[in-house]
Amino acid sequence: MFELFNPAWKLPFMRWSRVTLWLSLLAIVVSIVALVRPGLNFALDFTGGTVVELSFEQPADLARIRSTLADAGYEGAQVQSFGSTRDVLVRLRPDADTGAEAQAESEAQQEAQEIGLAQSAGEAVHRLLIEAGLPAELKRNEFVGPQIGKELAEQGIIAILVVIGGILIYIAVRFEWRFGLAAIAGELHDVIITLGFLALVGREFDLPALAAVLAVAGYSINDKIVIFDRIREMFRTTRRMGPEETIDVACNTTLARTIITSFVTLLSVLALYFIGGEALKSFSLVLIVGIVVGTYSSILFAAPLLNRLGVTKQDLMPKMRDETELQRRP
Repeated sequence: MFELFNPAWKLPFMRWSRVTLWLSLLAIVVSIVALVRPGLNFALDFTGGTVVELSFEQPADLARIRSTLADAGYEGAQVQSFGSTRDVLVRLRPDADTGAEAQAESEAQQEAQEIGLAQSAGEAVHRLLIEAGLPAELKRNEFVGPQIGKELAEQGIIAILVVIGGILIYIAVRFEWRFGLAAIAGELHDVIITLGFLALVGREFDLPALAAVLAVAGYSINDKIVIFDRIREMFRTTRRMGPEETIDVACNTTLARTIITSFVTLLSVLALYFIGGEALKSFSLVLIVGIVVGTYSSILFAAPLLNRLGVTKQDLMPKMRDETELQRRP
């Protein structure tokens, strides 16, 4: 039978961890710094802006619409199909300079002013496309305030914290509290580095990207649970090996499964990135980075960290029941 990795191999993951743990720590620090400055490039889903819905007589040429808007100075405009190939949704960033020049005395006046500016921007886009030979009917032109984006960001943070908290409780009950700490550290490692990568490359962070971050958290914990389960099994069945050697053997025996699963998943996500269109770029990019980082952390971060936390065979052995409880049984 064909085997990608020989199960008899004994790769010294725990010895390598003396370097990989420091590399992970460095990557986390760099990611945190990048998240502070320059920070994530939030899309219109979080910052607010102008939403323009257009209906074309023929299937819309999205690439031509994007290039036309970019040439006219509408940087970061999002163009995507909406419902059918003839319906297009255009999202424009809020004009920060205009908003700074004309500040309203009250929130109501400021909101009215922003709505007026948004309507003007939508009409300008409509005229621009007509002049470029892309006639369309303007069906919707409205302003989305930043308050909605703020609520979405807060809900996204709460969702990530709930996911991580649920994982911690499950693993602490299913395995042992040290496993829970190592798994959560691995989850934070994957999420922070993935977000840091987006901040460094300046890729827009929108709702699909947020959904991908949650998917990364769920995907990477699967690998960690498989490896942790093998570690627990080997702790209970082996007698002569110490904790470090036991974790090494467990990582080696699950290596083929981890690499093959990640590789096959990565192929599907790469297809989304290159063929799925602009609307799926952010979603698929976050998944690509998350899969790579999650696979690395399962073997070279979470498992070595578990060893550093001092897990032993005695921690995983079934606890003997109280003799008084056994004596009460008939």
